[in-house]
Amino acid sequence: MKETLAQLLQLDRDFVLPTYGRELMLVRGEGSRVWDYYGNEYLDFGMGISVCNLGHCHPAVTAAIQEQAARLVHCSNLYHNELQARLAAVIAGLSFGGKVFFCNSGAEANEGMIKFARRWGSRNGARSEIICASHCFHGRTLATLAATATAKYREGFAPDMGGFVFATYNDLQAVRDAINSNTVAVMVEPVQGEGGVHPASKEFLQGLRQLCDEKNLLLLLDEVQTGMGRCGHYFAYENFGIVPDAISLAKALGNGFPMGAFVIRSDYASLFAPGVHGSTFGGTPLACAASLAVFRTMEEENVIDNVRQMSRYLFARLEELKREFAMIKEVRGLGLLIGLQIGDKVKELQKACLDQRLLVLTAGEGVLRMLPSLKVSREEIDLACQKLRQALLKLA
Repeated sequence: MKETLAQLLQLDRDFVLPTYGRELMLVRGEGSRVWDYYGNEYLDFGMGISVCNLGHCHPAVTAAIQEQAARLVHCSNLYHNELQARLAAVIAGLSFGGKVFFCNSGAEANEGMIKFARRWGSRNGARSEIICASHCFHGRTLATLAATATAKYREGFAPDMGGFVFATYNDLQAVRDAINSNTVAVMVEPVQGEGGVHPASKEFLQGLRQLCDEKNLLLLLDEVQTGMGRCGHYFAYENFGIVPDAISLAKALGNGFPMGAFVIRSDYASLFAPGVHGSTFGGTPLACAASLAVFRTMEEENVIDNVRQMSRYLFARLEELKREFAMIKEVRGLGLLIGLQIGDKVKELQKACLDQRLLVLTAGEGVLRMLPSLKVSREEIDLACQKLRQALLKLA
């Protein structure tokens, strides 16, 4: 007999650690829409925090997972995996031709980049310190927490792992001033997502590339949220005319199937010999099948073109709302990673959107974050803006 919602929520309270503040129980998704336990329909402009970039349950990804699940799910990385090799070739071909390591999440991918930087530093002047940016967010493991600027995420987990310092985002001189004889790398997000949807300026990222070359430092880019087409290119760094030394990927890599990776320039591949780094579940045949289907779909369905077109349209619609409602102080972002600076009432606005059956996120200090499907349509944008307008009217 199927449990009632009340019974399920009681099971959650009894047996699940209360690390999330949740209201809805979602049971089904398709495209830009999800349905709750009672069958109510919601327009999803969060997409699992930029995970289901192709929309929920995209048929091509679902078919690939179903087919591979009946063939080979896992074989461990002690053996070759044909799909892993193919996927690595695709990622390398679309990025800077580097070498790929597969893992399971964004935090693991960022940890891998940190290990890469420290290993390289151990052979180049015994350096280990990484400069990160104000307001950055790189994950919730002990190392990635230490690399995260906002103190609230680190409360109760002291002592912080050493080896990280912070400089003001978009301030090249601040980064230059933070460099010392122990500095090995600079790690930043091309657009800060969790930190409040702050895009880097082209001058800042190009300046970082030049500065790293000048000081013999590595440039590491956290593309966990900005990658996979979210910012109008396969990888956000392409907007800035630079080539990093490493990038981290996750979230949308499997369109909902857990998948992460970091990519380093081929020049550094010799740093990783057998036994230096590993993952039990990284790059399984099942995960790689899902990710290969994601890349095929992005190409076949011209997803990047849609991101660029719908980004312009969504920004225009949100600017209209900004002119109508003083509560919206700024609209900013890149591609379909968009933040509305709201202020103290951002949580109230998020709840008002939920009442309109529009799912949106918050970020940073007082920012409403929108991460629609990369296949979002004009009609869905119009509907989202209509729902957002109704929510704003309730708070006006």
